[in-house]
Amino acid sequence: MTGYILRRLMYGVLILIGVNLFTFILFFAVNTPDDMARLAIGGQRVSAEAVEKWKVEHGYDKPLFINDQKAGLDKYTDTIFYQRSIPLLKFDFGSSDGGRDISREIGARMGPSLALALPTFVLGLIASVSFSLVLIFFRTTRLDFWGVVLCVVMLSISSLFYIIAGQWLFSKVLRLVPYSGFAGGLDMIKFLSLPVLVAIVARLGPEARFYRSLFLEEISKDYVRTARAKGLSERIVLFRHVLRNAMLPILTGTVSALPLLFMGSLISESFFGIPGLGSYTIDAIGAQDFSVVRAMVFLGSALYIVGLIMADISYTLADPRVRFE
Repeated sequence: MTGYILRRLMYGVLILIGVNLFTFILFFAVNTPDDMARLAIGGQRVSAEAVEKWKVEHGYDKPLFINDQKAGLDKYTDTIFYQRSIPLLKFDFGSSDGGRDISREIGARMGPSLALALPTFVLGLIASVSFSLVLIFFRTTRLDFWGVVLCVVMLSISSLFYIIAGQWLFSKVLRLVPYSGFAGGLDMIKFLSLPVLVAIVARLGPEARFYRSLFLEEISKDYVRTARAKGLSERIVLFRHVLRNAMLPILTGTVSALPLLFMGSLISESFFGIPGLGSYTIDAIGAQDFSVVRAMVFLGSALYIVGLIMADISYTLADPRVRFE
């Protein structure tokens, strides 16, 4: 098991290097340092002197990969890629193109993102698994049929519809919660209740339909028939046997998603005005702030790799038959 984890970590480092390089190439294939300077300064009618001054101040006056004006190692170290992207491998995010410390911004915005993501994750998982178990318990009945129809309808609707409809109903019509915003303390509940509710409803359809398929496959196996033959009730069969044996695919999606909770929700945070990492990324994309974008992409990739390793480890806890040599 230890050797397996070490190999996965080594593969993860290679993936992070590739993501770092690909993000750098992709960004500068679309933008040039001159374009970034003009956007930051505020328009196309900017003098060449102002553009050059901005590039010097922000470290974009050097070549991308190879500096032919230098000799030795400086030929490769005195470049934009080495100075702006290589430090990411040490999780040194540096400063944004606007001059703000990215690590400090991540630390300040992680709290609002977790405040939204954690209840959404926990309550959404409970709601999806419970709803799918109810459908399995009443399988081949009208409740199961219309429940599946409801899941198909819900997964066919965009999450933007739920956000707009939720804001219109609960904020404009019923006036129960604010449209958007964020506050600390107990006031946080009234600002987060609607985003959490909308996120749970948006994921209920696809997740419940997926879990129902898993449980339906498990319930037709021999060990379930054996459990029923021993006189166990349907409730015990579902919760003690079917749910436990269906945990592996559920863990794949849930445990691997845990680290990504820190990244926040791009759409929800933007629509509801929550100052988390999701809205921070969206703002950076709009401002074409390469430093913030590549930092968030790199951090998301690192967290996703950690999540996959956590999912593999959790397999051995959920199913003793799974062992990694």
